[in-house]
Amino acid sequence: MSRPKGPSGVWRDAVPRLSRFALEHLLLLPLGAAVALLWVNAEPESYYRASYAMAFAVNGVAMTFFFALMTKEVVEATAPSGVLHPWRRALLPVIASVGATVVPLFIYLRVVDLLDEPVLAMGWPVTFATDIAVSYFVARLIFGVHAAVPFVLLLAVASDVMGFLALAAFRASGDLHLVAGAAMLALAIGIAVGMRRARLKSFWPYLLGAGGLSWFAFFWSGLHPALALIPIVPFLPHAARDPGFFVDASPEARDALSQFEVWWRIPAQIALFFFGLVNAGMPIRALESGALAVPIAVIAGKPLGILAASGLARAAGLPLPEGVGWRHLIVIGLTAAIGFSIGLFFSTAILPPGQLRSETEMGVLITLVAGVLAYGIAAMLGVKRVSRSRP
Repeated sequence: MSRPKGPSGVWRDAVPRLSRFALEHLLLLPLGAAVALLWVNAEPESYYRASYAMAFAVNGVAMTFFFALMTKEVVEATAPSGVLHPWRRALLPVIASVGATVVPLFIYLRVVDLLDEPVLAMGWPVTFATDIAVSYFVARLIFGVHAAVPFVLLLAVASDVMGFLALAAFRASGDLHLVAGAAMLALAIGIAVGMRRARLKSFWPYLLGAGGLSWFAFFWSGLHPALALIPIVPFLPHAARDPGFFVDASPEARDALSQFEVWWRIPAQIALFFFGLVNAGMPIRALESGALAVPIAVIAGKPLGILAASGLARAAGLPLPEGVGWRHLIVIGLTAAIGFSIGLFFSTAILPPGQLRSETEMGVLITLVAGVLAYGIAAMLGVKRVSRSRP
């Protein structure tokens, strides 16, 4: 018979479990955000100096690897036996993203009119934003390893791509070099294709060669460089079949995609902490009536838009991922309503410094409430959390 564990033994067992839970659910992100909110409202000048100094390194470089890891999950989910296989099943979240952008846009324009704040209408691209990191965090808490999680990821990526295109159209006369950037990105993808055909098994040539050129292409074109590895990751050699939904790559796995995950898993988590720290600092005084336009539009509009677009896609014969129904789509819509980092980026790119930008950014921050709503609605609708990956 084993003896009862003392306090030290219980603590030694609990710490690894808590650490793993924190890593799996990206809890370093809200921790960084909480520190930022406390810091900016206590010592705003020191916070702004520190966040400004770290912003490019964190947002433009470090977060590249987190978005790449999220893309890795989508790539594996589209492999044979994956929850988004075949391509017709993966196409449905992309179509749903159209509804998730168009419907909130129209609601937003109506709300700013009702609030008698017509000048806020120029911030409409902000409604396209879905924060990939925070939405993933909320989706994992609610769904576990359910097929709804890669649905959220693919939806978020597609929505943000449309947002960046809208931003490019909005800033057509600005410092954008879209043609040159597109040419460099095409070259980067071509290099990745060549490496794959040459059967390079290490992820480093893909990362430093094709990935580096892709990063410069995004940066030079005026788009967010943190998304630079998204078009490169699908070309990394990976297992022929999905190894299991959200199963961590084994250190013994030899394919490039698995090794990339093993190498960058912990650094990406650290990047999330600094990401929250750099981006979440918002003074409470920016809370005005105009700040309600963005959260009203996205919290009401994204679930409606996703349901409508998914209904049309289903009528056209496209299948939903196994286990995803209308209840999951409502919760997915609320999860996708979280704008946070991408919304803050859009508002900074579109609006000049001042009250207008502060109200819009506060509205983006308020969209974090959608995560709480998603959790509550999931419980009300009986959406079950899946705690184990399917074989």
